Amino acid sequence: MKKLIIVFIASIIAVAMCIGCSDNGEQRYAWPLGTSSPEDTVTQIYAVKFADEVSRLSNGKMKIQVYANSTIGGDRELLESCQDGDIPFVVQNTAPQVSFIPELCVFDLPCVFSTIEEARKSVDNPDFLNLIEPLYENAGFKLLGISDQGFRIMTTNKKIEKLEDFTGQKIRTMENSYHLDFWKALNANPTPMTFSEVYIGLQQKTIDAQENPYEVVVSSKFYEQQKYVVETNHLPHLITLIVSDDFYNSLSPEQQSIIDEAAKTATLYSRQQSDERIDGRINIINENNTEILPVSDELRQEMIDKSQNIYDSIRKVAGDELVDNYIGK
Repeated sequence: MKKLIIVFIASIIAVAMCIGCSDNGEQRYAWPLGTSSPEDTVTQIYAVKFADEVSRLSNGKMKIQVYANSTIGGDRELLESCQDGDIPFVVQNTAPQVSFIPELCVFDLPCVFSTIEEARKSVDNPDFLNLIEPLYENAGFKLLGISDQGFRIMTTNKKIEKLEDFTGQKIRTMENSYHLDFWKALNANPTPMTFSEVYIGLQQKTIDAQENPYEVVVSSKFYEQQKYVVETNHLPHLITLIVSDDFYNSLSPEQQSIIDEAAKTATLYSRQQSDERIDGRINIINENNTEILPVSDELRQEMIDKSQNIYDSIRKVAGDELVDNYIGK
């Protein structure tokens, strides 16, 4: 029933956004783009910039309407609707996509990169893209770009300075088995929870901690309920711009070229915005007297050592070639 409702809404949107013909009889279109993220995030910036570029490059003949904050579906519903061609475009984190494309667990390898620039270099590597793009296409999607919101970090009310400090921490994670296994490896107590319930969970102390990029920590005001931000930097928070493969293939070569060029511009722009916004987010957290704790080299190495079983599990699913290209071997 939920799927039917989303398809019905998408159909109404598609009809409502067909905005007539130009003077020369050429059809003008507006297509929905869905995200599950709040509006004040890099995800939204990425989506809006892409839509703006498509309009600009097509001289207003191609229109995209962005729907944020799960307006037309949560992560899984958006993927299903995109796969079926009901919603052409989606911008979202890679974690929910593992259920549709198991090999994308490669993005869940913990503690691989020291800087976000290293992560970007990895996902921009043509050899890596030549391996990852066909996986999306086989699942019914076309990958248009990969941006990010920096690294995922931990917020908590317990000071984390050594490995033992993770023990017993009831931390909210996304419902992703590799994320869960990572925190279990640190002897924490990972707990999947709907994102909309996280703030209340922290407030009511049903959970002790959560993990998200700085962008989300501030936009959702998690810092109000937490004493510490721990820069675990355990995963880059990668954001993908995808399109239904059938929809993309139905476009003319000229339209495809516009979509491709707009995606490249939006990807670079959103990365720049991410870098600029992180400093501002850190300032907001500092002003709230929430302490930011860096992770020592010793602790980070211990986190890596504890994660070896996860690396082995991901290699079995994603394959050595994909993993080695991702981590730069």
